[in-house]
Amino acid sequence: MDGREISVPEGSTVARCMAEACGDSRRVLAAQCGGQVLELGDTAPGSCALKPLTLRDDEGRRIYERSLRFVMLLALRRTQPGRQVRIEYSVGHGVFVRLPGAPLTPEQVAQTERTMRELTAQDLPFEKKTWQKEDAVQYFAADGQEDKVALLRYRPFSFFRMYGCGGMWEYFYGAMAPSTGYVSVFALHPHEGGFVLLLPTAEQPDTPAAYVDRPKHLQVFSQSARWCEILGVLNAADLNDLMARHQMRAFIRVNEALHDKAIATIADQIVAGGKRIVLVAGPSSSGKTTFAGRLGIHLRVLGRRAVQVSLDNYYLDRDTLPREADGSVDLESIHTLDVPLLRRQLQQLLEGGQVEVPRFSFVRGRREETGDRLRLGPEDIIIIEGIHGLNPLLSEGLPQTVIHRVFVSALTCINLDDHNRIRTTDVRLLRRIVRDHQFRGTMPEETLAMWPSVRRGEEAWIFPWQEQADSVFNTALHYELPVLKYFASALLREVPPDCPQYLLARRLCKTLNYFSAIDPGMLDEIPPLSLEREFIGGCTIDKA
Repeated sequence: MDGREISVPEGSTVARCMAEACGDSRRVLAAQCGGQVLELGDTAPGSCALKPLTLRDDEGRRIYERSLRFVMLLALRRTQPGRQVRIEYSVGHGVFVRLPGAPLTPEQVAQTERTMRELTAQDLPFEKKTWQKEDAVQYFAADGQEDKVALLRYRPFSFFRMYGCGGMWEYFYGAMAPSTGYVSVFALHPHEGGFVLLLPTAEQPDTPAAYVDRPKHLQVFSQSARWCEILGVLNAADLNDLMARHQMRAFIRVNEALHDKAIATIADQIVAGGKRIVLVAGPSSSGKTTFAGRLGIHLRVLGRRAVQVSLDNYYLDRDTLPREADGSVDLESIHTLDVPLLRRQLQQLLEGGQVEVPRFSFVRGRREETGDRLRLGPEDIIIIEGIHGLNPLLSEGLPQTVIHRVFVSALTCINLDDHNRIRTTDVRLLRRIVRDHQFRGTMPEETLAMWPSVRRGEEAWIFPWQEQADSVFNTALHYELPVLKYFASALLREVPPDCPQYLLARRLCKTLNYFSAIDPGMLDEIPPLSLEREFIGGCTIDKA
């Protein structure tokens, strides 16, 4: 481990190996051996290289969350017996949990938190057993968890690992910590009739993360969740059932209509407010480019000509970029852009002047010698899109009354089942894998390898400004996971077991396994201006 050789008796557990290597620390939640996660109670597989998994690792954070979710569900079973529990979307360093029906009071949330603390103080072991699928179906049916019963019909394997504690059994699609005592750092924050389950961060593992109020972000999540309820598709099995009933075409049409209506509403707000500049921002693979193009179409319907400019064209020449202490370049930083030039040109355009918008060559890593000349008419609108669109540095010194800011992201609201959500970052990663392979010839291993750097850049440079938006648009499409499965599954299965990204590829495959593959003949229902076309191909928004 870490280049050191540690000897332990044959047949030792992974926990024994970790204790010998780094002391008896409960910060280690599991270990990675090649492309496999080993739980601390597993037997070490002979001579091997082990990597400890902690909160500093993505897989370690997922293990912590799964184990804490078990504790929370067990506590709710005792404080709110018989109630349905639905674990939904991310809220900062936590997840939103609601109980459909009567909302929880703050006192009930506090009671649940006290029960959770009692359970973690008891350090109860999580028992792991292999169950046959039929036995699990019977258990979940008797327990009233019809969402799991429905999902298991689509499970391609006849057995899987179940975890038990305190008389309750659950399945969480991944490894768990050994006992409840490993997840004693948490907090519950009452929110909209439910609560946010707050986890610790990698930087401060001994204290739960502070609750960060993001009302605009959560409003869009809530809107999308309501759409899911209206459409009758909350979990993976609902979507699979819909495909089995041959209703996918109608479902795609409704999803696209919802997108069109939301974009039209934003266009109405921009024109009603007399805005001249629209700044569009969002994380990687959120669909910024297609959204900006469709917004321009709706503005045209309202009698306004829209000109679209990408922030990518304002990159500084690569050989002039500022270097980090280790000599590397943070390509996600706003300081890779010629911000003064952008601000100067925007001011000139507002005053009726003509500018030469630069063109950046990614092949050469520098600007072209000539750009594109641009002048705005008195009622024209310029749409600037890029990951840094909402950063205040971009609009510093410009008249704020003429600016409308839009944040776009893929906020997935469909779960695997009520207790197992699908992370929005996983859906964006799947989108990027498909797009990079389709249009750039990039193998999935390369996309997977660069994803941690992309995510760090998003946390540092994009998400801190999302609440500055005047509008938030959810680019997620409730039909897209079967579509992404059609394009991504074979690519992910080609990632070899000895590849450092195998674990991530395997996890994405496991998620996609629970969705039925879409009939390829159904893909023609996805319109050429769909956000989905930006990733799977066939988008015509830039074609005359």
